[in-house]
Amino acid sequence: MITDSILRLGQYRGLYKNLDTAIDFLAGCNLNELPDGTTQIDGSRVFVNVMEADLREAEGAVYEYHKRYADLQINITGSEYWELTMEGRPAAEFDEAADIGFVSGQAHSMGILGNGRFALFLPYEFHKPSCISSVSSHVRKAVVKIEIS
Repeated sequence: MITDSILRLGQYRGLYKNLDTAIDFLAGCNLNELPDGTTQIDGSRVFVNVMEADLREAEGAVYEYHKRYADLQINITGSEYWELTMEGRPAAEFDEAADIGFVSGQAHSMGILGNGRFALFLPYEFHKPSCISSVSSHVRKAVVKIEIS
């Protein structure tokens, strides 16, 4: 997991080829102008989902994880609370087609997105995004899906 200012996203260039593709795309676009829904960046290797989202209570919510894709989460408006756990108990069977699984566990790290911050959750990292923050219960956000191989 990496969390930082969107202004410093370029310093992570070179970690993964497809992350570089995402960084190049984000450097040349205005997130406010992206339409809701999916925008292809590099086919199924890199794409962005833009959405309006009502946030949920963190307590009692499960953590998600992916095997194929990293999630680069960026709030366009509003802010959200997130958590990360290092250990999880399966809460549902992994859905290979959707590349998502769910686990329950205890928080080991947490933070707030918004105001120019991002979080990059790598494959197999159990993360709980989209939780109510102290100032927001709704966000418009971009989730860049980055295939990691």
